[in-house]
Amino acid sequence: MAEEFCRAVDDGIKLSRRIYFGKDRAVAPPKPPTMTERSSNALLPKAPMVYAVIYDPGMVDNPDIASYQPYVYGRCDPPALIPLQMNAVEMEIDCYLDTAFITVSGTWRLHCVTGSRSCDCRLAIPVGHQGSILGVEVNAPRKSYSTQLVVMDENQSATPAQNGGYLKSNIFTLIIPEIDGGSNLSIKMHWSQKVECSNGEYSLNVPFTFPDFVNPTGKRMSKREKIRLNVDVVAGSELLFKTTNHPLKEVRRHAGSMGFLCDNEVLSWSKDDFSVSYVVSSSHINGGVLLESASAHDFDQREIFYIYLSPGDIQNKNKKVFKKDIIFIIDISGSMQGKLMDDTKNALLDAVERASEWISTNFVAGGSTDISHPLNTAIEMLSSAQSSVPIIFLVTDGTVEDERQICAQVKNHMINGESICPRIYTFGIGLFCNHYFLRMLANIGRGQYDAALDVDLIEPRMLTLFEKASSLILANIKMDMLNEIDQVEVYPSNIPDLSLEGPLVLSGRYKGNFPETLKVNGIMADFSNFEIDLKIQRDKGLPVQRISARDQIEHLTAQAWLSDNKQLEQKQVAKLSLQTGFISEYTSMIMLENDHLKKTKESPGAKEVSKKKHSKANDQGQKTILLPLLGIGFGNLTATTQNTPPGYEPKPEMPEIFKAASNCCDMVCGYCCCMCCIQCFSKMNNQCLTVLNQLCIGLGCLACFECCSLCCGGDDN
Repeated sequence: MAEEFCRAVDDGIKLSRRIYFGKDRAVAPPKPPTMTERSSNALLPKAPMVYAVIYDPGMVDNPDIASYQPYVYGRCDPPALIPLQMNAVEMEIDCYLDTAFITVSGTWRLHCVTGSRSCDCRLAIPVGHQGSILGVEVNAPRKSYSTQLVVMDENQSATPAQNGGYLKSNIFTLIIPEIDGGSNLSIKMHWSQKVECSNGEYSLNVPFTFPDFVNPTGKRMSKREKIRLNVDVVAGSELLFKTTNHPLKEVRRHAGSMGFLCDNEVLSWSKDDFSVSYVVSSSHINGGVLLESASAHDFDQREIFYIYLSPGDIQNKNKKVFKKDIIFIIDISGSMQGKLMDDTKNALLDAVERASEWISTNFVAGGSTDISHPLNTAIEMLSSAQSSVPIIFLVTDGTVEDERQICAQVKNHMINGESICPRIYTFGIGLFCNHYFLRMLANIGRGQYDAALDVDLIEPRMLTLFEKASSLILANIKMDMLNEIDQVEVYPSNIPDLSLEGPLVLSGRYKGNFPETLKVNGIMADFSNFEIDLKIQRDKGLPVQRISARDQIEHLTAQAWLSDNKQLEQKQVAKLSLQTGFISEYTSMIMLENDHLKKTKESPGAKEVSKKKHSKANDQGQKTILLPLLGIGFGNLTATTQNTPPGYEPKPEMPEIFKAASNCCDMVCGYCCCMCCIQCFSKMNNQCLTVLNQLCIGLGCLACFECCSLCCGGDDN
């Protein structure tokens, strides 16, 4: 899908050369991308962008300056995508502990379609690390649109909705129907992403790189770029701002909180992603507890808590990490061949150089997926580990039938195991594996889970997981006082170990009174006991439920899958999803359309669009447009059994009539390459091209006699 998208954008950029901008040389068309920029996946959006969806190339023209354009025969199938020019952009970022919420507002103009025509527009939003799309609002001259979450209908999975979805795991797209040429689109987008932590430093990277061809064309076009950044950690902590690649000005500073602003006139839109880094200074392990009361409209009236434990300053040389006994369990089934296996090898070779010869010799993709036997063997091998933390890494791109049984076996071993049971770190590749099984397995094994839904993310994400496991400083963490609180639920239910590579975060619900302090116990790397009292803070301005919502939804979904609990799916996961705006497996996104001009009667053209877009009108006169399901699902056993590689999309079989027609084209054009034709045609004048066109039509008719005979069943008529 990504390659097809890039080809459509490339076609759209070429097609946009038809647009006439007048005789004034100061008003020149945007500079087209270079050949390097047009390489595979290079034209994927690296910032929020809007594209005109062009089926009929004849509509492409300047809506302000009518110009003579030669008639274009045929249609673009698949449609070309012309990037729209952006007239304004504003971004606001709120960082709370390990989560950032981003809002981008922008204005785009449909500058490439004549004023008498209309077309769909495609919005593309790239989100950062572990991003979740939260909502989109669109305002056009005649209509407005807004997204909304609803509980998923039982039959909705069979609805062929095509109004958006994920182009890649980090690029969300949405179709905005029927926009008039020359119109301005005002769009506001909301999403969240995780703030990454490495070597004691927090860093955030937001996609904000705009290509040259979205800069507006015109004299003295004002381009103002506005960015607001708010960073809130914990009251009383010392927040040290380190680096940024945009000119930010400090406008607010309090204990544990800072605010910045960038508001400048620019010659062109941002050429770099927005990045920022900061440090929460502390020389020792520290943490705290945030409490928040449930809102009046909350389906669960229990109180909300959020517990964080930070490793402190990594430069402290007194901090020792645990010794480790490690076993890697790698899926080497047939679907792991090629790039998947190569990237997995590279990640392992970087982590364990001494095992390089063994890995290269023994890792050969083939056969089926088996998790239970190697996992049980690994646990038995590490059950007698002493003076170290035993760790098992499980890497797979598939699902198996006995996943619930595997979880039960591992849970039984952890209950009856040694003082430090083997930790299980899981890593899922693609969408064919059951990520909720892997998450639950990591939870039972007091490890951590990560994934690469796109193949090109395997190596960096896997290395990040290895780094977390290799820098453990506190194990067997206990918070016994939580057991004394009424109706308490903690996510994750089994507390993982604390690593130098980022904070440990727990969240949940409770009823009654929370203690004044929370005592935390654990074992240090030298096997000495550790104890700390965490201070309780209530209603400090941080949106506790919003920060913890995504993690809670994913943990609850894993629990619902393991127990096959339909009540848990609907009463907790779905309701929490609707309440917080985070997508779940049991909710789906719809788009509501409001027509500002049409109140009661719908035109025939609009009805045709409604059928095409699988939409329907509600009682308030709003049109509801269904969007594809946005969850990652629970794996694909059939694809795993057939060793289907992640991301594989089978191509439909070509009918015989088209195969014959293709053979005819090969007979006529098989002796020259496309690039030669393009170079030759570009040097011909219009008269010569017309004659050549007529000649090709005549030859095509003669060459396709065999096709006509096949189509007519050999009938002479």
